[in-house]
Amino acid sequence: MTDTPTKSQQRIGLIATDPLRILGLETIFAEGDIEVLPLSAPGELDAVGVSVVMIDAACTDHLFELLETFRRTRPHLRLIVIGLEESHDYIQRVIGAGAKGYLSHAARENEIRLAVDIVSDGSVWAPRKVLARLLEASSSETHAVAAEPKFTEREGQVLRLLVAGRPNRDIAEALGIDAATVKAHVGRLMRKVGVENRIALTMQAVNRNLIARETP
Repeated sequence: MTDTPTKSQQRIGLIATDPLRILGLETIFAEGDIEVLPLSAPGELDAVGVSVVMIDAACTDHLFELLETFRRTRPHLRLIVIGLEESHDYIQRVIGAGAKGYLSHAARENEIRLAVDIVSDGSVWAPRKVLARLLEASSSETHAVAAEPKFTEREGQVLRLLVAGRPNRDIAEALGIDAATVKAHVGRLMRKVGVENRIALTMQAVNRNLIARETP
């Protein structure tokens, strides 16, 4: 028996103490290519194949200290917080502390799966209003783009699907190309729009109506 996942298998670390929460997430991903690995010891954070860690906020009274520890000691891990709080101010604070995603305890199965896909692709999962706030804060620190970007037909197709919230894997399947090609297109789109991440790209595309201007 080996501790190394197959190439198509992804492992998600889970920090939680509620047995029902652990069982529920294990059940959600049981039929897919994702394995949920409950983390009970610090060394398990470095388990092979773990790039995303889900944290149940209910299991700790020191969530923000925990997020800071992750950011300082294991910045390569992408964190998704699961919590009861639905305040946009609170969620923005969680994202600002280093989490790449936030899910409510009441999140549906398809929402949880999509959040993991989006965060795995290097983007952020949070309510749109929170993302808009983050973009506004980011935009105030960067220079404005002088000229409106022009996209190729393929870039426009990728941008449409990106704005629809589709992860790289789904975009690749929809367009009949591989995920690496999608990633390259996203990189070029970010450079053309003048942003540094996928969330800013998505919000700029919506706010500046970039999709309507590109060639159908």
